[in-house]
Amino acid sequence: MINTLFLPELREMLLDNQKQGLQEFCVALHPARTAEFMEGLENSELWQVLQHAAPSLQSEIFHYFDWDRKVNLLASQDVKQVAILVTSLPADDAVDLLQELDENRVDQILALVPAADRRDIRRLQTFAEGTAGALMTTEVACLSENLTLKEAMEELSRQAEHLETIHYIYVTDDTNHLRGVVSTRSLVSAIGRPDKKLGDLMKKDLVTANVRDDQEVVAQKVAHYNLMALPVVDDEYHMMGIITHDDIIDVVREEATEDVQRIAAVEPLEDSYMRTPVSTLSWKRGIWLTILFLAGLITAFLLQSYNAELEKHTWLVLFIPLIISSGGNTGSQSSTLIITALAVKEIHQRDWFRIIRREAVMGLVLGGFLGSIGFLFALTMAPTALSACVIPITVLLVVLCGACTGSMLPLCFQRLGLDPALMSNPFVAGISDILGLLIYVNVSILLLG
Repeated sequence: MINTLFLPELREMLLDNQKQGLQEFCVALHPARTAEFMEGLENSELWQVLQHAAPSLQSEIFHYFDWDRKVNLLASQDVKQVAILVTSLPADDAVDLLQELDENRVDQILALVPAADRRDIRRLQTFAEGTAGALMTTEVACLSENLTLKEAMEELSRQAEHLETIHYIYVTDDTNHLRGVVSTRSLVSAIGRPDKKLGDLMKKDLVTANVRDDQEVVAQKVAHYNLMALPVVDDEYHMMGIITHDDIIDVVREEATEDVQRIAAVEPLEDSYMRTPVSTLSWKRGIWLTILFLAGLITAFLLQSYNAELEKHTWLVLFIPLIISSGGNTGSQSSTLIITALAVKEIHQRDWFRIIRREAVMGLVLGGFLGSIGFLFALTMAPTALSACVIPITVLLVVLCGACTGSMLPLCFQRLGLDPALMSNPFVAGISDILGLLIYVNVSILLLG
């Protein structure tokens, strides 16, 4: 919801060029609140207000604008002012935004960015999307292992304003090889020993990421070791940068979105829903819908092949939706639980026997319960009590089959090196529908002749 409380006042200050008032507005509130109050402004008005903040504060306020507005501002506003803003942004954020712009515009902006910052941005642009190298920031506290604590504190005070985070100080040798890490807590705790060297204080047992590691692997490391930041190194263990917890949150959100889309039988979108063209959305949704449609046709052909049996016992037709939905819903539940557990590393391939055993037990319990309910209703429609037994037996077998199928298919996909989320709910439901129909008709034949 757009907060319009200060819009008239802001526009009046812009018209009257009240520099002091605009400067006070930029610093008075938390950057997130400042950005919220600026939402209702036109891009040109918003940019004018932003120019009354110091570059570091500009970048903080800018961070809270929505993605499309950020891109539009960088693409449309004065290139010199844009270059100042880009310089104050974390290098990884700058790379993500610049890749949305036209190449000529990017070249114009980077030509005005200081050489050191331009070099960092260009280097990050060389790493493949979705890797640790593309995710990391180069703004990191790196100090020599030979510095004393007093020297380290002095150097840190000089670097601090240019750093994205300062939870950890990374210790390197003269050739920039990562040697260890010192937490700011340890640094403060040892401040009474100013002559002690960082090399004596650092921890050498490091958790690191390689620049080529997949971002999902990086996120799992940060979550497992409960880190605020993760150092990134190359093959020779040179310190390259760090990945901060806020970047990991973005990765987790992105990976979760992809998994949810796959579970819903949609090929993952490369952009947001509103920014994805209808033609692209139709294609990504249509692929799986076509596969599921063909699975539905198989069900129709199966029904046709058993037409004679169903004509002899027409009351069986009334229970087809019940049978099919029981197996499909059970399979969808199982696949969702297993896909989620695989994503958070709660279960592994080696646990397949325990999983199938648990799902089999649950299938029997749930199938028995649902079958009992189905039997009571079948008694009112079936010609005899023996005939009515078709329903509970079928429900029991179908639910058992759905539970086992839904749990095993994601594991099989992972075993083949594919994303388990590809085994989406609709896909599992389609398979369960076919198996459920086969079980239903064959149980009917065995009991009713």
